[in-house]
Amino acid sequence: MRILVFVLALPLVTPLARAADGDSIDTAVKAVYEVISGPVGARDWTRFRALFADGARLIPVRAAPQGGAPQVWTPDEYAQHAGEYFQKQGFYESEAARRLETFGNIAHVFSTYESRREPGGKPFARGINSFQLVKDGDAWKVMTILWDSERDGNPLPEKYLASPAPAHIAGRGGDPPGVR
Repeated sequence: MRILVFVLALPLVTPLARAADGDSIDTAVKAVYEVISGPVGARDWTRFRALFADGARLIPVRAAPQGGAPQVWTPDEYAQHAGEYFQKQGFYESEAARRLETFGNIAHVFSTYESRREPGGKPFARGINSFQLVKDGDAWKVMTILWDSERDGNPLPEKYLASPAPAHIAGRGGDPPGVR
């Protein structure tokens, strides 16, 4: 009887991504934006961590006088750095456009983003999140997010301001045929 109670209670205490988060490339990318967005306060870092494959990295590229300066973080390190910021400032990031490439169990999503301090507010930043995803078992997981921001001398190219027309069957959750 104790074993049955333990087995039934396990899902209540075991941190996992939501069932649909890894169902498709689309749901995995949307889940990242959902988790990092919100009013001042804590985020669901348990869900965030569950979106990433083992060994995943998040890499912002900062502008420096000598050129780009990438900083490499694990999901835990990102949660620590961003979490401190989110405790002081509301942050809402959304996808404005997307380009998707897939092959077998890998995917690359070039995701144009807009960052706001409040829902519907004027964007204070725009840029590109370059997601690399891997099909890990039956779930899509983020392997890397590499991003750079629009700034003077680094405007977003026109071709990344709108998504190309889909070339696959609608209703597949953002994945091309055979990639689900």
